[in-house]
Amino acid sequence: MTMDDLYQLILERKNNPKPGSYTNSLLDEGLPRMAQKVGEEGVEVAVAALAQEDARLVGEIADLAYHTLVLMAARGVTPQQVLDELASRHRS
Repeated sequence: MTMDDLYQLILERKNNPKPGSYTNSLLDEGLPRMAQKVGEEGVEVAVAALAQEDARLVGEIADLAYHTLVLMAARGVTPQQVLDELASRHRS
């Protein structure tokens, strides 16, 4: 699965809610909760990078990526916009 595939799945859940979906529960709780989860996962990535094995770090990065994509979908920000921003930083 690519990041874009995951983003599209999140959009599908946003547009067609599925009962019991964790993604839908995050979307229903609103931006403050999504932002909180991104912050929590960011801290967990930092801790894992300093004190845990690579497998744990990979898992925490996956959690951060997922929660970030949910927040992006809620705000209407696309992965392409992020990629374009990153590309623009290397044009100078």
